[in-house]
Amino acid sequence: MKQSILVVNCGSSSLKLALFDENENKLASAIAERLNGQDAFARIDGDEQAVKLPASADHKQALKALVSAFSDRQLMPVTPTAIGHRVVHGGETFREAVLIDNGVVNAIKDCADLAPLHNPVNLAGIEATREQFPDTAQVAVFDTAYHQTLAPRAYLYALPESYYRDLNVRRYGFHGTSHFFMAHEAARLLNKTPATTSIISAHLGNGCSITAIKDGLSVDTSMGLTPLEGLVMGTRSGDIDPGLFDYLSSRGMQQAEVHKMLNHKSGLLGISGQTNDMRSLCELADHGHEPSTLAIEIFCFRLAKYIGAMMASLSHLDALVFTGGIGENSHRVRNQTVSHLALLGFDINSDMNSHHGRYSDGRIDDASSRFPILVIPTNEELVIAREAKRLASSV
Repeated sequence: MKQSILVVNCGSSSLKLALFDENENKLASAIAERLNGQDAFARIDGDEQAVKLPASADHKQALKALVSAFSDRQLMPVTPTAIGHRVVHGGETFREAVLIDNGVVNAIKDCADLAPLHNPVNLAGIEATREQFPDTAQVAVFDTAYHQTLAPRAYLYALPESYYRDLNVRRYGFHGTSHFFMAHEAARLLNKTPATTSIISAHLGNGCSITAIKDGLSVDTSMGLTPLEGLVMGTRSGDIDPGLFDYLSSRGMQQAEVHKMLNHKSGLLGISGQTNDMRSLCELADHGHEPSTLAIEIFCFRLAKYIGAMMASLSHLDALVFTGGIGENSHRVRNQTVSHLALLGFDINSDMNSHHGRYSDGRIDDASSRFPILVIPTNEELVIAREAKRLASSV
């Protein structure tokens, strides 16, 4: 029987599955969205027929339905060889991927206060697969683990020490799986080893973060205690003055209202008043919609400022790397961001930037650029599959 590795990624109201063979070829992928709602739906990529879900299906029900659909279409054996789970927050407990047991489950629960929208649903996926496949090795891969190499100067806030000691208040960073992949792919494209490669990795999607990677290790990153800190994002504000909380509360806004506004109504959506989708924003801007133009300008300017700041953590720079849905697909964002970095010596090649898919080495920098500029498609699912395969083989 052929071997297969199932990758599970549970979002707050979504579930993504990917299936790989032992040679790291993706066999299938699927998604369920709007879970716990009346309009929940699921589908297998490339298959026009929807996968039937129970009314108001939760993560466990969606996972069971999609796994059954994989089996019915003979895309996977009855039991996968290994299962890898994306877990958003591992706190300071997890510095790398681990085999899941009851102790790991309890530790993930202990981190739930740090990621209340994510860790509980990540656990729902773990619990569902452990029930369905009790004899299959399962592995947790943490978004925060890659950033556990940050030094105290990078992860501590300028707060009384007791807040870190007693309440675990510190910068953790996220998108670690994607940034880890960038470190290795950039090294490969530059004909170097990860241990000798230093890059600035910009993961730009609905969630955005940037990481300084020195000799293969994360040494600084933009996200903090939560994924709200840092860059302007699709619906998240990124950095703000903490005094905003006092100002808004003095005018009657409750904590829950402020939280919802900063996480779900801000960022590109809040500035434009229209959408958090960069493609749509560019179309609106091209038709003269000034708030959309401003949203793009703020997004790129904040990103350029962070790129400059990340250079303070590096002794040399091998490349600036763009990835994620926006980073990979928006030549406008890349061009506008790099235009702010001329003083640092970055220079983009307009033709290569517009048609980067033609170039197998990912390069979009001009010959005059002081540093290489790369576009690399991220592949977090592959990283999770590799870790699941590696750890499962040790059982």
